[in-house]
Amino acid sequence: MFTINIDKECGCFKKSDFENNMSFETNDYALMQANLMIKHMNSEFCGKHGFTLTENGNTFQITTSEPEKSGGCCGGGHCS
Repeated sequence: MFTINIDKECGCFKKSDFENNMSFETNDYALMQANLMIKHMNSEFCGKHGFTLTENGNTFQITTSEPEKSGGCCGGGHCS
Protein backbone atom coordinates (compact mmCIF):
# COMPACT_ATOMS: atom_id res chain seq x y z
CA MET A 1 0.00 0.00 0.00
CA PHE A 2 1.06 3.56 -0.74
CA THR A 3 -0.10 6.40 1.50
CA ILE A 4 -0.57 10.15 1.06
CA ASN A 5 0.03 11.93 4.37
CA ILE A 6 -0.58 15.60 5.17
CA ASP A 7 1.79 16.79 7.91
CA LYS A 8 -0.39 19.65 9.15
CA GLU A 9 -4.09 19.98 8.31
CA CYS A 10 -4.81 23.69 7.83
CA GLY A 11 -8.34 25.08 7.97
CA CYS A 12 -8.75 24.93 4.20
CA PHE A 13 -7.75 21.26 4.18
CA LYS A 14 -10.23 20.47 6.94
CA LYS A 15 -13.02 22.19 4.97
CA SER A 16 -12.13 20.36 1.75
CA ASP A 17 -13.25 16.93 0.60
CA PHE A 18 -9.66 15.64 0.90
CA GLU A 19 -8.74 13.02 3.50
CA ASN A 20 -5.47 12.53 5.31
CA ASN A 21 -3.61 9.19 5.15
CA MET A 22 -5.34 7.93 2.03
CA SER A 23 -4.01 4.56 0.81
CA PHE A 24 -3.63 3.31 -2.75
CA GLU A 25 -2.69 -0.02 -4.31
CA THR A 26 -0.03 1.32 -6.70
CA ASN A 27 2.79 3.82 -6.47
CA ASP A 28 1.80 5.45 -9.76
CA TYR A 29 -1.80 6.04 -8.71
CA ALA A 30 -0.78 7.41 -5.30
CA LEU A 31 1.72 9.78 -6.97
CA MET A 32 -0.89 10.94 -9.48
CA GLN A 33 -3.41 11.63 -6.70
CA ALA A 34 -0.80 13.41 -4.55
CA ASN A 35 0.16 15.67 -7.46
CA LEU A 36 -3.50 16.48 -8.13
CA MET A 37 -3.97 17.35 -4.46
CA ILE A 38 -0.88 19.59 -4.40
CA LYS A 39 -2.01 21.42 -7.54
CA HIS A 40 -5.51 21.99 -6.14
CA MET A 41 -4.31 22.97 -2.67
CA ASN A 42 -1.78 25.50 -4.01
CA SER A 43 -4.23 27.07 -6.46
CA GLU A 44 -7.61 26.87 -4.71
CA PHE A 45 -6.89 27.16 -0.97
CA CYS A 46 -6.61 30.60 0.70
CA GLY A 47 -2.96 31.10 -0.26
CA LYS A 48 -1.67 31.64 3.28
CA HIS A 49 0.22 28.34 3.10
CA GLY A 50 2.18 26.54 0.43
CA PHE A 51 2.22 22.79 -0.08
CA THR A 52 5.09 20.62 -1.29
CA LEU A 53 5.38 16.91 -1.98
CA THR A 54 8.16 14.51 -1.03
CA GLU A 55 8.34 10.74 -1.39
CA ASN A 56 9.67 8.55 1.41
CA GLY A 57 9.37 4.86 0.63
CA ASN A 58 5.67 4.01 0.41
CA THR A 59 4.58 7.40 1.78
CA PHE A 60 3.95 10.58 -0.18
CA GLN A 61 4.33 13.40 2.34
CA ILE A 62 2.56 16.72 1.69
CA THR A 63 4.22 19.39 3.79
CA THR A 64 2.42 22.58 4.78
CA SER A 65 4.59 25.69 4.91
CA GLU A 66 4.15 28.18 7.73
CA PRO A 67 2.16 31.34 7.00
CA GLU A 68 4.07 34.46 6.06
CA LYS A 69 4.94 36.47 9.17
CA SER A 70 4.19 39.79 7.47
CA GLY A 71 0.76 38.68 6.26
CA GLY A 72 -0.44 37.36 9.59
CA CYS A 73 -2.55 34.37 10.28
CA CYS A 74 -5.37 33.35 7.96
CA GLY A 75 -7.66 32.85 10.97
CA GLY A 76 -8.07 29.09 10.61
CA GLY A 77 -7.04 28.47 14.20
CA HIS A 78 -4.14 26.27 13.24
CA CYS A 79 -1.22 28.72 13.13
CA SER A 80 -0.30 28.64 16.81
